[in-house]
Amino acid sequence: MAQRNIDRLLEIMARLRDPAGGCPWDVEQSFATIAPYTIEEAYEVADAIARQDLEGLRDELGDLLLQVVFHARMAEEAKAFDFEAVAGGIADKMIRRHPHVFGADSLADSASQRIAWEAHKAAERAAAAAARGQGPESALQGVALAFPALTRALKLQRRAARVGFDWGETAPILDKVEEEIRELRSELDGASPPERVEDELGDLLFSLVNLARQLALDPEAALRRSNAKFERRFRRVEALLADQGKTPGEATLAEMDALWQRAKLEERQNNPS
Repeated sequence: MAQRNIDRLLEIMARLRDPAGGCPWDVEQSFATIAPYTIEEAYEVADAIARQDLEGLRDELGDLLLQVVFHARMAEEAKAFDFEAVAGGIADKMIRRHPHVFGADSLADSASQRIAWEAHKAAERAAAAAARGQGPESALQGVALAFPALTRALKLQRRAARVGFDWGETAPILDKVEEEIRELRSELDGASPPERVEDELGDLLFSLVNLARQLALDPEAALRRSNAKFERRFRRVEALLADQGKTPGEATLAEMDALWQRAKLEERQNNPS
């Protein structure tokens, strides 16, 4: 019978990590040195999805799977766990968190499922804390520091909202955004040190994330859309300048701004909705 590809991959990684005859680069890696690649590969998966590139998605998922196999192999070498334990653990978790599928529970819709999922997660965290002999954990426990800052802010706010720390409506959050803008302006007008300005800028961004959450929007997704819009329009400005025999470095800000407004107008005319 042909060998399963996952078994091939596990054997390849074991061979690469073999101190006697493996790849020197792979052998010298650690959890810490591989972690940035793991994050990078996750972003490349998201990028392939955003581009609706299914062929690319297959490749990127393979790269991400390699990261899981790499970490699992290093853990196996440390006699902590192996890939089988990783796969078994997530399989058990999926069954445990879906009693409406694998058990007798029932749910009305996906919104009910999200609520139930978070309840299961909270119960698991509480049980783990009790097993370690710890008291009740913080509502913010487990929000990873490695998340992008906007995503982590959103998750922290959602956790706080679950225990009632939330305005629950848009108007006071808009007021808070305006307050943070005034405070930032005050620091700038007062020529405050950079760390003070950074604090106020951070508070403003945090308030904008809170506004996005109240509007049921993902701030990361909103910023990605704005990034894409900026890139699209700036590339159009570059193309228009090229038609004039210029580069952005050779144009004035006024010239580029006029072309930027033209690019915006063209988009609106091509997409009137």
